[in-house]
Amino acid sequence: MSDDEVNPAAVAQPVEDVQGDGRWLSQHARFVQECKDAEPDVLFVGDSMVQLMQQFEVWRELFSPLHALNFGIAGDTTCNVLWRLQNGELENIRPKVVVLWVGTNNYEHTAEQVAGGILAIAQLLASRLPKAKVVVLSLLPRGERPNPLRGKNTEVNSFLRSWLPRLGQQAQYLDVSGEFVHSDGTIIPQDMYDFLHLTPSGYRRVAKPLSDLLLQILEETPEERRASLV
Repeated sequence: MSDDEVNPAAVAQPVEDVQGDGRWLSQHARFVQECKDAEPDVLFVGDSMVQLMQQFEVWRELFSPLHALNFGIAGDTTCNVLWRLQNGELENIRPKVVVLWVGTNNYEHTAEQVAGGILAIAQLLASRLPKAKVVVLSLLPRGERPNPLRGKNTEVNSFLRSWLPRLGQQAQYLDVSGEFVHSDGTIIPQDMYDFLHLTPSGYRRVAKPLSDLLLQILEETPEERRASLV
């Protein structure tokens, strides 16, 4: 993709209200209100992978104690998350870390475009929250057996590994995808009940390395963090 091309996965847009109940905008409005009332140290942003995490014990055990906010909406693409962040979801808060997990719903976009959309969100976060660390989580494999969408997510992760260093030490890629595909190429329902969304044990596989990284970042002194961003 040349620098002159507009990446459709990096164009901010809200979700069309197909059902007519204003559900998505209502969730967005709730998040904007939370920004006025909360002082999070950690902000989670993304799609259903983020949203559903809040329903499991790992959230209460590992992330709630870190003063975390969860701004996940099921079905969101990079375009939707970009729009939300540009329209109030970063106002009045100064988290020390933002965890970004989105991209698996970008069905209409190529792997390169999806990675570019994720990078655009990371750039926005780095610009709006210059003192925060941005942690970008890898997309997970999906489908019981090897399939085109799983292959695409692997490609997205490869692009992210090579592109995120452009943002310097403010952004960090964390690969949480490694333990889900077995030697025969299958994913088991004990990890992903529908071969996309995680079970409690699946979330625990993701949460442990993420929690370790967040604690490491939060325990750095302000001086160390400033030095790492220079």
